[in-house]
Amino acid sequence: MEEEKRPEILDEYAQDSRVGYLVQEYDRLTSEENEAKQLGSSDAEMMDLAQEDIKRITEAKSQVITQVEQIVKEDKEEQQFPNEAVLEVRAGAGGEEAALFAEELAMMYMKFAEIQGWQTRILDESRAAMGGYKEASIEIKGKGVYKKLRFETGVHRVQRIPATEKQGRIHTSTASVAILPVYKHVTVEINPSNLEIEFSRAGGKGGQNVNKVETAVRLTHTPTGLTVRCTAERSQQKNREKAYAIIASRLQEMHDEEAAKKRSDDRAQQVGTGDRSEKIRTYNFPQDRISDHRIKESWSGIEKIMSGYIEPILESLIKFSEEDEK
Repeated sequence: MEEEKRPEILDEYAQDSRVGYLVQEYDRLTSEENEAKQLGSSDAEMMDLAQEDIKRITEAKSQVITQVEQIVKEDKEEQQFPNEAVLEVRAGAGGEEAALFAEELAMMYMKFAEIQGWQTRILDESRAAMGGYKEASIEIKGKGVYKKLRFETGVHRVQRIPATEKQGRIHTSTASVAILPVYKHVTVEINPSNLEIEFSRAGGKGGQNVNKVETAVRLTHTPTGLTVRCTAERSQQKNREKAYAIIASRLQEMHDEEAAKKRSDDRAQQVGTGDRSEKIRTYNFPQDRISDHRIKESWSGIEKIMSGYIEPILESLIKFSEEDEK
């Protein structure tokens, strides 16, 4: 009797720790199936019983293959849409009001993350003198993080009457947002000689150890001038590893952005190239309206949206992107 070959997907992932145990189970079932077939062919009285066993084993093997396919599918999806990302916000034009708006945007995304059951952690922040963020980096982890937030990169504009405005005039200011996917594997290569590293005290909250020991890490990629500072971890090594991961993600983002721009030349419509200099949305407080300029759609209930309920906006962007790709 010719020995049955394992399905190609099982051979391909036999050494993968996530599915290795399933491959072993498939092999065990195959051995059991072969024994049942031999028993049925050699003993006519046992044929019916053997056929029942073979049917049961065949169903079990099919379930194993389905499980492996599902794990592989989820892994490939995570490679495209990682479940970890770094949110970067920076105050733009508008001085004090821009810094306040930058922090409000950061809080909006963190509240949305909480609603989604995701984990968030501030990696680094630089506060403005009068409050708000000059810039901040926030780690977000959870199922579907990048898939849901990937279209948020760009310039966000706010129009409202600042609390300090005595004549009731509407001011316009901006803040930039970048959503950096943290890939398990990046395609860009970083030459260690192109990295400059500095250590300093983290400062702020975290206890005496964080404030007295030089745990904060600042990495600079000299060819591009990209700089990342990480203070979230209590050890220098962990901050260094986190900063390196963010640098790699930024370089990957730059690479992907260039590729996206080339592809967009042939497309009549697009949600956006992912360029952080692209003005994507306006938050108009006096008119209680948020407008996304890429898909020409608006939403009311600005206070609720700013408190983390941004799902309708994200869903519209994803839907538009999927329809545009058809």
